[in-house]
Amino acid sequence: MLERVHPARPGWYEKLYATALDKGMASYEAEIAEYKLNLFSQLSAEGKNILELGVGTGPNFKYYASADGVKVTGVDPNKYMEEYSRAAAFSTGLPSSNFTFRRGVGEALPAEDSSMDAVIGTLVMCSVKDTDMALREIKRVLKPGGLYLFIEHVAAPDNSFLQLVQGALDPLQQFVADGCHLTRKTAENIEEAGFSSLSLNAVRLSSAYIISPHVYGVACK
Repeated sequence: MLERVHPARPGWYEKLYATALDKGMASYEAEIAEYKLNLFSQLSAEGKNILELGVGTGPNFKYYASADGVKVTGVDPNKYMEEYSRAAAFSTGLPSSNFTFRRGVGEALPAEDSSMDAVIGTLVMCSVKDTDMALREIKRVLKPGGLYLFIEHVAAPDNSFLQLVQGALDPLQQFVADGCHLTRKTAENIEEAGFSSLSLNAVRLSSAYIISPHVYGVACK
C-alpha cells in the first residue's frame, strides 16, 4: 500500500525535503504556536498511545510528548524523517523505547483497530492521496472516545483572488512539496467523516500567504 499510494521519490529528493522542513519552517511554527498550544491543551497525553500521522521532523512533540508514560508512533512515508523526529522526541524527554517510527501512509495506518487514544495530524491531509480513506483509517485506529487533533491548510474561499492563485500554482506545489495540494476543502471532508463530535476553527496566517487559510480542531470518535 505504501508504494502504491506514495511511490518513493529519489533518495536525494526525500533527503532534501526532510532537511528543508527541518530548516525552513521556523517562521511558520512561530506563528502557528499559539494555535497549537490551544489545540494540544485539549489532549491529556499521560499514559496514552498516540499516533502522529505525517510526523515529519517532529515539530509537535514539544506540545505533548513530555507527558509521563506517553507512547508515540510516528508515521511518515519519508524514511529520512526518522532521524529528525527521533532527535525531536529526545529533546522533549520522550524515552526512545516509547517512540516508534513507522514508514506508512494515511490510507493504511500501521496500527490495530481501536488501539490509539489519539491521532494527531498537522499539514498532512494536503498530501495524502485519498482524504476520505485517510479519515476512515483514523477512525479505525482510534479507541471509542479517542481524539483526532488536526491543523490543516485549506483552499481559499470560492471566487477569491487567492483561490485563483492557488489553482494556478497547485501543480507546481505538488511537485516541489511532495504531493501537497493547495485547493483541498479538508474541513468539509472532516465534517462529513462521521465523528461523534467536532470542534472546528478557521484562521488565516500572515507568514505563509499561499497556504494562509487554515482549519484546526478536535474530532471525537
